[in-house]
Amino acid sequence: MLLSLSELLISWYPQELSFLRVFQYLTFRAVLAAMTSLLIGLAFGPWVIRRLGAMKIGQPIREYGMLSHLGKRGTPTMGGVLVLIGIGVSTILWFDWTNRFVWVVMLVTFGFGTIGWVDDWRKVVRKDPEGMRSREKFFWQALIGLLAAVYLAFSVAETSNVRVVELFLRWVASGLSTSLPPRADLLVPFSKSVSYPLGVWGFIALTWFVIVGASNAVNMTDGLDGLAIMPVVMVGAALGVFAYVVGNVNYSRYLLFPYIPGAGELLVFCAALAGAGLAFLWFNANPAQVFMGDVGALALGGALGTIAVITRQEIVLGIMGGIFVAETLSVMLQVSYFKYTKKRYGAGRRIFLMAPLHHHYEKKGWTENQVVVRFWIITMLLCLVGLASLKLR
Repeated sequence: MLLSLSELLISWYPQELSFLRVFQYLTFRAVLAAMTSLLIGLAFGPWVIRRLGAMKIGQPIREYGMLSHLGKRGTPTMGGVLVLIGIGVSTILWFDWTNRFVWVVMLVTFGFGTIGWVDDWRKVVRKDPEGMRSREKFFWQALIGLLAAVYLAFSVAETSNVRVVELFLRWVASGLSTSLPPRADLLVPFSKSVSYPLGVWGFIALTWFVIVGASNAVNMTDGLDGLAIMPVVMVGAALGVFAYVVGNVNYSRYLLFPYIPGAGELLVFCAALAGAGLAFLWFNANPAQVFMGDVGALALGGALGTIAVITRQEIVLGIMGGIFVAETLSVMLQVSYFKYTKKRYGAGRRIFLMAPLHHHYEKKGWTENQVVVRFWIITMLLCLVGLASLKLR
C-alpha cells in the first residue's frame, strides 16, 4: 500500500530517498498538513482577496439586519475557497491515497462547497438576492448526504471496499434486513458499554441528518467576523484526536472504542482543516478583509459531520459543536414561535430579539468582538468536555 507522495518516491528510489520514511508516521504527516495549509492560506490570501475584490464579489448586507453591519457592505465574500484550496492541496500531499475515508470526506466537503459556490455566485455576481433557491439547495445537500450515508453505512462496518460491496450485496439479498457489526452502533459518551444498534436504515438516517444538519448549522453561525471559523478549527482538531484513537488498534482497545481501520488517516485531513482555518482567520478577524460565504461554511460543516460519523462520535459532535446547535435551534424556535403566535393571536411574537443567537446578544448590547470571543471560549470548554469522554467512560 502506497503512502502518499513520499512513499511513492521511496518505491522509485529506495536507497537515495530512504530518509523519507519518517513521512510514514501519521502524526508527522498531520503536522506537515497543518503547516502546509496554513502557509498556503497566508501566502495566497492577499491574492485571493484582491481577485474577489476585482470581480466585485462583495457581501450584500440585509437592510433589516443589524445596522452596525451596514459598514461591511462590499467586503469580498466567497473567501471559503481559500480554506478549501488549503485543505485540498495539503491533504493530497500528505495523506494515504488509498484511504477510502479521506476520499469520502473530501468528496462531501467539495460537494457541499460547490453548492455554496453556486449560491454565493448567484447572490453576489448575478445580483440575485435569493441565490440558489431553498428547495434546489436542499435537494443537492440531501443527495450528497444520502450518497455518503449509504456508503458509510457499509464502509464503517467493514475493512475494505471489496468487503463493503460484499456486505451491501448481502444486505440486498437478505431483503434489506441485514444488521451491521457493533462498530457501527451509536455510541453514548461517558459510558463504557452503552450503545444502540442502528441497523442499516437507522445508520443511513442518522448519518444523513448529521452531515446535512452540521453543514447548515455552521452556515447559520457564520454571521460575525471570525465567529464560525474558530469553532470549526477547534471542533475539527478535537475530531482529529478521536480519529487517531479509533484508527489505532491499541488505543481503541485501551480506551474501549470500536476499532475502525483507516479512520486514523482522517487526522491528516483534520490537521489540514485546522491550518487552513487559522490562515483564513488571519484575514477574517474583525474587521474582516474577507467573508467565508456559503462556499466555505457549507463545506466545513459537511466535513465535520462526515468525520463525526466515521469516528462514531455523532453525540460528541453535538456537544463540542454546541454553539452550532444553539444557533440552529434559535432560528428554528424563533420561526416556529412566530408562525404559531401569528396564527393564534394575529400578530407574530418572538423569543429572541433577533435570530440567529449571536444577533440576539448584539441586540442586548454586546459588541461584535465580545460575542465572537465568548462563543470561542464556550466552544473551547465544550471541546474539552468532548475530549474528556475519551477517558471518562
